[in-house]
Amino acid sequence: MRYLFQFIRMMAFCFLGEMMHWLLPFPIPASIYGLVLLIAALKLGIVCLDEIREVGNFLTGIFPILFVPAAAGVMNLWGQLRELAVPIGLAVIPITAAVMAAAGRVTQVVAERRPEQRTKSKMRQ
Repeated sequence: MRYLFQFIRMMAFCFLGEMMHWLLPFPIPASIYGLVLLIAALKLGIVCLDEIREVGNFLTGIFPILFVPAAAGVMNLWGQLRELAVPIGLAVIPITAAVMAAAGRVTQVVAERRPEQRTKSKMRQ
């Protein structure tokens, strides 16, 4: 029963994201609205992480399975995509490397800040 309530909480944010997408004129996907609302609720303490942790871990665990239909669709269109394989590869490979480098750098900066924040918070106490 606990999993059902956790799932309902997460779906509520998905629904709110859909409503925002319907109401607001911006070209932002509803899922992004829902994620931003969920993050805001977590940061503001409206929702505790423990209230959605298990379902979140489950959904993250099955995430790759959700891409199987898309990959099968790409394979069905291989005849049309073959002509664009080189331009797509030239675009995807450097962008992927840039994203990985940026994510790694941001992670390093955040990891370096954490000990400083702990020290400052201990000094305040």
